[in-house]
Order: sequence, then C-alpha cells, then structure tokens
Amino acid sequence: MLLIRQLIQLLADFEGEISIEGHTDNMPINTARFPSYRELSSARAISVLKFLEQDGIAANRMRAIGYAETRPLQDNDSEPGRAANRRVELILREP
Repeated sequence: MLLIRQLIQLLADFEGEISIEGHTDNMPINTARFPSYRELSSARAISVLKFLEQDGIAANRMRAIGYAETRPLQDNDSEPGRAANRRVELILREP
C-alpha cells in the first residue's frame, strides 16, 4: 500500500470519480475465503477502497469493481505474465 499512500494527495485533489478495479491471473483458485476469481479480484479492489477511505478519500467518489481473469495485460503462460495480471488499477474519471 506504500505506492497508493504516495497517491493520496493527488486523489484528494482530484474532483472526479475513482474506479478501483481488481484483476487476477487465470490460475485455479477455490478456497474458503475466495471460491472464485470474482471474489478475489473484488476483495483486492475493496481493500484498496477501504485504505483510501481511511486516508480521507470520500467513499461516494469511489467504486470497487472485480474483473477476475477477464482482462489480462499479459499472457498467463509464464510467471511474469501472471504476476502482471494480478493487479489493482485506479481509473480516474473527470467530473
């Protein structure tokens, strides 16, 4: 969360909406906490939303979205590719 902490002032000054989008790789998952990619990607986005809210970003300006494995940046056939696909993106939308 160190990188996100560095963005707090920029996000506080921004007046538009912030979409927090969670993503996963396509490796099989089925745990009690995360029975699917959808829950895992959503949990990633929600954890960032909570972090930002605790640092003063208004909740009504943010939304959390879980895309699971549906929007990969790289091929999932290698560990570096899968690592790149496990991410959270912040999308800033102008008012």
